[in-house]
Amino acid sequence: MNMTGRTPRRNRDQNSDFTELAALVRASGLLRRRYGYYWAKIVGLPAALGVTLVAFVWIGDTWWQLFTAAVLAVIFTQIAFLGHDSAHRQIFVSGRWNDWVSLLLGDLLVGMSYGWWQHKHTRHHANPNKIGADPDIELPVIVVAPGGAEPRYAATRWLRSHQGVFFFPILLFEGVSLHASGVRRVLGRGTLPRRWVEIALLAVRLLAYPALIFLVLSPGIAVVFLAVQLGVFGFYMGVSFAPNHKGMPIVPRDASLDFLRRQTMMSRNIRGSRLLDVAMGGLNYQIEHHLFPSMPRPHLRRAAPMIAAYCRDHGVIYTETGLFASYAIVVRYINRVGLGERDVFACPLIEQRRAIVPSDTHHA
Repeated sequence: MNMTGRTPRRNRDQNSDFTELAALVRASGLLRRRYGYYWAKIVGLPAALGVTLVAFVWIGDTWWQLFTAAVLAVIFTQIAFLGHDSAHRQIFVSGRWNDWVSLLLGDLLVGMSYGWWQHKHTRHHANPNKIGADPDIELPVIVVAPGGAEPRYAATRWLRSHQGVFFFPILLFEGVSLHASGVRRVLGRGTLPRRWVEIALLAVRLLAYPALIFLVLSPGIAVVFLAVQLGVFGFYMGVSFAPNHKGMPIVPRDASLDFLRRQTMMSRNIRGSRLLDVAMGGLNYQIEHHLFPSMPRPHLRRAAPMIAAYCRDHGVIYTETGLFASYAIVVRYINRVGLGERDVFACPLIEQRRAIVPSDTHHA
């Protein structure tokens, strides 16, 4: 254990790795704003939502509206992706402008609390896949990290051992969960900036939208319409976020990693075409996004080859796979967690350092 208070030379070198990479990325112009791209989305997505709602009213009371429900789910998800970009300060220099865009997009149009999401997501970015620090590995139904109590009943043990199979069907309920979590946050205790603004915006979205649905559709069709819209929305959000970290190494609670390795080794990229970039809202470049959260979405694709090459040159694991291969990894991983296997949680860098320097496990 280092007792001098000075950072070991090896750690200083590792900490400088990201500084060097950041300088390269900045010099390449990949952190500059893309106002034209984002203004097109800020105007275009709400316009698409408005046109779809007008079409919904014009079509009237028919089961064909279930297709409209699916279209609305896709639009809401794309708006949520745009709100995600704004919350990460990708759109404007001004923090206030970014905050208000996120509030209007998230709370008013999608029905998700920006304050709740920002609080949760900031903690995730600070310590991805770290036990006790990352809220994204503390799920209420699916177990993705060690330390959970052993199920008492055989049926529960069977379900947990096959939880990977149920992971994707459970995502159909993610839309309801996102709305409910936001409402709990804005109505609960604790500090929340612009609480009353969020309450007002969420009230308009979560009351006016269902009211419109039941005004246009008969009760039976309206209920199914909302179920389809919420199900597709939740599923779309879930399958966009799930491949990014599930199945990547879990970091022990007491571990400390330099920024480059902490963000890169716990994240996974999904390779694909520009169509996939649009479909996943840029989340398929999870490594680049975690290293440079304020990098505008259109630059992520250009940054990926540069960052991958840099990681190779510096011996940093950079993981990239196909979309369906990533889902297979997630399912296998979650099933193994459910079976109680503990080796799936090992972080290779932590294990390597423990093997080399067993008395200095807090420096990596």
